Amino acid sequence: MASIAGKKSGLTWAVHISVAALVLLWLFPTVGLFVSSFRSGDQISSSGWWAALFPSEQNEVYRTADPKDKRVADGDMFVVTGNIFESAPRDIKAWGVSSRDVAAYQPGETAELKDGESVTLQADGNYVWRGNDKQISGRGQRIFITATVPPDFSLENYTTILFSGSGQDNMAKAFFNTLTVTIPATIIPIVIAAFAAYALAWMEFPGRALLIAAVVALLVVPLQLALIPLLRLHLGIGIGKGYLGVWLAHTAFGMPLAIYLLRNYMVGLPRDIIENAKVDGATDFEIFTRIILPLSFPALASFAIFQFLWTWNDLLVAKVFLIDSTGSTTVMTNQIVELLGTRGGNWEILATAAFVSIAVPLAVFFLMQRYLVRGLLAGSVK
Repeated sequence: MASIAGKKSGLTWAVHISVAALVLLWLFPTVGLFVSSFRSGDQISSSGWWAALFPSEQNEVYRTADPKDKRVADGDMFVVTGNIFESAPRDIKAWGVSSRDVAAYQPGETAELKDGESVTLQADGNYVWRGNDKQISGRGQRIFITATVPPDFSLENYTTILFSGSGQDNMAKAFFNTLTVTIPATIIPIVIAAFAAYALAWMEFPGRALLIAAVVALLVVPLQLALIPLLRLHLGIGIGKGYLGVWLAHTAFGMPLAIYLLRNYMVGLPRDIIENAKVDGATDFEIFTRIILPLSFPALASFAIFQFLWTWNDLLVAKVFLIDSTGSTTVMTNQIVELLGTRGGNWEILATAAFVSIAVPLAVFFLMQRYLVRGLLAGSVK
């Protein structure tokens, strides 16, 4: 019997593999989003994030120099010469003059256009554009190239999102709006629920069991059922749409879980400590502030993580109780939805905005995750 009790389960390896698989499933998208936020849109469309450290082939568009300043007479024709690369050169694999066939020619070949117009492009980017007076005028000739591009990482996407962007491209205002919503909406229910949980755990009064049953029942009520009635109540009492309304909404929706979690933890604290404090003349308020709160920190931190993450990632409640027609109080989740509609092709902007949105929840989770399991298991074992 002793040998059986001390023997490890044969399924231990399966548990380890499952945990490793879950970690990888969560880690890969996060790392991919982080890497993509530093890449350009052309690089994202040409190769996956796992190939970001290696050169890749991508299509780019350039124009020759302005013919007004660069053209040189050559008999009845005019010639414009130069190099299409203004900064970093590329290793050109193929090129073309039409978006329908961007790889129609090899480096060194000449593209014959109509009425004697022609373009010759070398592998290093040097070109010769030849044509008559009417052809060599206006804007430069557009040239499409397929080139090998070295890996390139920059903070340009973050600069665009957080600083230089305006309107729907500027995430900075949405970031601070989200903090304005999340911090009070996390603190307020914790403060109220802590008092309620102490009363339900250690104070004797009529109807306490009914209140506990009501709290448990409220855990299964979908918040969608209360959105419109609660909004009408806010409009009726003059709160309207604003920060106060969304704070109260998040407080109401988070209160049942907060009370249930904290009450289960507090009821499991040693009774002797509470009774000795009462014998020494401590009031309930003194017991709560000096004994219960310090001992209940794991449960408080556990709920704070849940409430912060839920409020930070919320879109539905913010849409109903906060966002107005001007967009001055828009939060990050709504800002990303707007970017999907207006900048749906700019994957680098979307990746950067998404990573900015998840950076703060990740930091909060990793800083406080050691309290998460302790708070969740509160009251489950006697």
